[in-house]
Order: sequence, then structure tokens, then C-alpha cells
Amino acid sequence: MQRLCRVLGTSRSGYYKHLITEPARIERQAEEAATVAEIRAIHTEHRSAYGAPRVHAVLRSRGRRINRKRVAEADANPPCRGSAPAPHRAHDHRGHVGSTGPGSVVQDFTATAVDTKWCGDLTCIPVGSSWLFLATVIDICSRRVVGWSIADHMRTELVTDAIEMAVRTRGGDVGGVTFRSDADHSTPQQLSSTYAAVMGSARVEDGSARVTDNALAESFFQGLKREWLHGRSRTSQSQARLDLFEWLSYHNRQRRHSALGYLTPVEFEQRLIASSTLSVAA
Repeated sequence: MQRLCRVLGTSRSGYYKHLITEPARIERQAEEAATVAEIRAIHTEHRSAYGAPRVHAVLRSRGRRINRKRVAEADANPPCRGSAPAPHRAHDHRGHVGSTGPGSVVQDFTATAVDTKWCGDLTCIPVGSSWLFLATVIDICSRRVVGWSIADHMRTELVTDAIEMAVRTRGGDVGGVTFRSDADHSTPQQLSSTYAAVMGSARVEDGSARVTDNALAESFFQGLKREWLHGRSRTSQSQARLDLFEWLSYHNRQRRHSALGYLTPVEFEQRLIASSTLSVAA
């Protein structure tokens, strides 16, 4: 043994230490392999949209005590990156600055309580040679989509159906909430008597703003198209609707938001309720 150690250029004590610590090394390697496999499974589950911060949040929610740097290192080779947003330049499609309503919440994307500020917009999804349109109502406090409407047209009810769903989701009493949307983008819908009647009946204040002041709603649609729809062709209205329903559920219940401390919108609201209940009890 002494001659073998001399040939290998090591000491006997070093050799025996290597033998003694081998089980621990094997265990660490197995643990590292399992961690990498779990990271890749999370990445795949979220359609390759999650980077290290969100993967780390998922692991912590599962009770895994792991450093974010370690997640990033395990995530680095081979690369496993979240999808990056495309460069976006907000603009007014009419070529001028839109007007703001008296109750506007311009450039204020924060709220300390749910059902105080909502925002919304609409987008179009290509389906073969036709289009499908999605209108949303998002609670600015929790980023939760509380109302939506999907149709093959852009008539007033596309917008009003989303607002009415939001009111039902919140129990029917949302008096005083301010709804901010892109005034110039959906003027025909918003200026209709039906729209005004729905807003008045629900006691929702109109906080319409300029295109450049509705970035939160725009960000939601960017995430939908980048993380969910990109690279997937849709040739039927039913398939496109199913994709949108899946995204809306995923966004509210599974997608973690950095603005919410990497909680999902539903988790964030549940914590708000729990915190409010504890404060009242105290």
C-alpha cells in the first residue's frame, strides 16, 4: 500500500480519508443530480418560461431549503433559461397622446388592497385565417385576472362581459373600484351606452388612460404570447379558446410574479385575507 501511494503521489492518510469520505461524496452527487432533475422538471412544467428566481421560488414552496445561487449554478449547464421579453415600445396607435379620464390612475401600478384598482385591455389571437379576441380585467393589487371574455368579434359585449364577470368573481359588490383601460384602443366599446350602463350598475369608476399608461395589462398579454402561445399554431377556434382558458387558470394559480414576492395571484390574495383576519382578531 505504501509503495502504491508513493507511485500515485499521495499519502496513506489521504488515501484512507478518500475511502472514508466516499459514501458522503456519492450521496452529495446523487442529491445534486436529483436537484438538477427537479429544476429541469419545473422548467419543462412551465413551458421553459421560468428562470432561476422563479424556479427557486417553486422549490422553496415545496419545502426545499436551497440557495438561489445554487439553483442558478445547477441551471447553467446545460443552459436552462427563462423566456426573455421582446423589446417593447409603448405607443399610441392613433399617432397622438390619448386623453385621461378624471378618475385615471396614470402610471400607478400599485394598490394596497384588492378591488380598489383594476386595469384591462384586449388583444387579438390569430386562428388560421381568422382572429379570436380576448378582453381582460386584472386586479392591480394581486395581478389576478378577475374577469375575461373571449369572442370572434370586437363589439361592446366583449368588454362588458369581462367587466360583468369580474363583478361576479368579487361577489357582486365592487362599488368604488377604478377600472383603467386603454381609452384610445377601445373607444367604440367604451363610449357605447351599454358600456356606460354596465359601469354605472356595478358602480365601477372609469379610469381610462393613455396607451403608455396601461403597461400592466400589456405585460399580461406579452406573457401570454411569449410563454404560452409562441411556436404553437392554432387552426380551430375551440383549440384557441382552450389555450386561453389554460393560460388564464395558469396565470392566476401557478405563475409566480416577482412583483408579488414570487407568489401566485391566488396565493397573494389568500395571504392578504389571512393577514387582514389576524389584524382584526388582534
